[in-house]
Amino acid sequence: MIYLASKSPRRKEILKTAGIDFKVISADADEDCTFSPDVQDLVMGLAWRKLRAVREKVKSDDIIIAADTVVCYDGIVLTKPQDEQDAFRMLSMLSGDFHEVYTGFVVSRADRYIADYDVTRVKMRDISSEEIMKYIASGECDDKAGAYAIQGMGSVFIERIEGSYHNVVGLPICKVFNALKELSGKDQLVWQSI
Repeated sequence: MIYLASKSPRRKEILKTAGIDFKVISADADEDCTFSPDVQDLVMGLAWRKLRAVREKVKSDDIIIAADTVVCYDGIVLTKPQDEQDAFRMLSMLSGDFHEVYTGFVVSRADRYIADYDVTRVKMRDISSEEIMKYIASGECDDKAGAYAIQGMGSVFIERIEGSYHNVVGLPICKVFNALKELSGKDQLVWQSI
């Protein structure tokens, strides 16, 4: 069985769309982001925390996928906004410029694991204060790293991306799928029975 150690509806949707059969398992892990100044280490460390939080809840032969995503602008890590003021600060900061979205992930089975990360550059158009306030009022930015959802209404702010779209949504599915194939021992591309 494959387990997704995440409550994120976006990660669930990515796996479903990819045709992967899985179950969700809640990963109540500390998401403090102050333990590493290196963004790659940070997102991978957060993914490892989620994995460790659920490892004992499943059979040893089950596969677990754990992931975490942050936005980085000019060396500043942006996680989920704490309130509307924080969301306004983040979106104002990102307006009219490039930023990076990092997702770290760990795919684990028994004592084997594959850990990696992906990074995507995103260019936002200039966003007016009025647009930001209306977007915040929609509630879409509440639980999103960087205070926006590229797959939702926030898509109107995005001029272009360089890299994986799914990484920005929350799961670099190509890399995760390759890790699933490797850990399941399947040489063929068989979605429902990985």
